[in-house]
Amino acid sequence: MSLADRLAVLPQYLLPKQWLTSFAGAAASRAAGGLTSAAIRRFVARYGVDMSEAADPDITSYASFNEFFTRALKPGARPLAEAPWLCPVDGAISQFGAIAHDRIFQAKGHDYTTTALVGGDAELAARFEGGSFATLYLSPRDYHRIHMPCAGRLLRMIHVPGALFSVNPTTARGVPGLFARNERVVCVFESAHGPFVLVLVGATIVGSMATVWHGVVNPPRPGTLREWRYRDGEVALGRGAEMGRFLLGSTVVLLFPRGTLRFEPGWTPGHAIRMGEAMGWPA
Repeated sequence: MSLADRLAVLPQYLLPKQWLTSFAGAAASRAAGGLTSAAIRRFVARYGVDMSEAADPDITSYASFNEFFTRALKPGARPLAEAPWLCPVDGAISQFGAIAHDRIFQAKGHDYTTTALVGGDAELAARFEGGSFATLYLSPRDYHRIHMPCAGRLLRMIHVPGALFSVNPTTARGVPGLFARNERVVCVFESAHGPFVLVLVGATIVGSMATVWHGVVNPPRPGTLREWRYRDGEVALGRGAEMGRFLLGSTVVLLFPRGTLRFEPGWTPGHAIRMGEAMGWPA
């Protein structure tokens, strides 16, 4: 890690991240009329958000910042590729590759354990030993709904308490074990291809994470691990269907078992991706 990266992440250790996140979440959910529209307009200009893709491109129609941030896209804006596994989000590839010895690569000089990522469940983590992972970063400008990479049946959801560091590339290089350190929601699915895990990782200012079957998962933030189990078939989602959303930018981590898939040949770290593009093919 470079000195510049160390200096860039140092303030994050000192800031009251939980308080900032709670404050931002409350502010983003408030309907403030013209102030809300002005804030959205500034955000669109600063980050270059393409509102022409939105189902409702009129900035003044959004009652709150959260409504804007979790906006739907126009029908057909994200056609689904023919591949068995699809990109579940718009964003950029942070890292991807093999899971070896219970470890997932984060950035040069940093990795973390699969067991820690899924909330300490070693038995669950062992199912992915020798398998594959993909870490996908959503920037503030991106579409923030999360979709299914393939059809799946939900078995478990685990809310793991944790820190709220930023998840941008600089922080990934500078904070050890970042994605197994931050607050996260671990979703365990079964599919025709075998099990897979989709993890929603929280971050500073990410007011909450929500799923289509549960609604808002956090808050509350009780500080203890929470788990929900589902009967097989109780929650079944189709390929490309929406499964959840972030309120402000964050990261998704995917886990697949050994011998399940090979990633799209053109994938490289830093490469931009769009929901519905090909992600993987049979191994």
